[in-house]
Amino acid sequence: MRDLFFSKTGIVLIGFIAVAGYFLWVEHTAHIITYLPLILLLGGCVLMHLFMHHGHGGHGSGDDSQHGPSSHSDKKHD
Repeated sequence: MRDLFFSKTGIVLIGFIAVAGYFLWVEHTAHIITYLPLILLLGGCVLMHLFMHHGHGGHGSGDDSQHGPSSHSDKKHD
């Protein structure tokens, strides 16, 4: 991966990304600033979702011991 960044192709790619990022920022700054409160609010919601689920293993962890007995169980009893 490191060889890619120091090859001719990598240097051109980095330059292209830098120029494209500059023009995106310059041309769309007004739109970004207009919607910045909404972007921050939604970004905060995503971060809270990620950090709050970290404590119990996320979605579908399969550990129901913390939540008590479940009325629906996929386990078959023999």
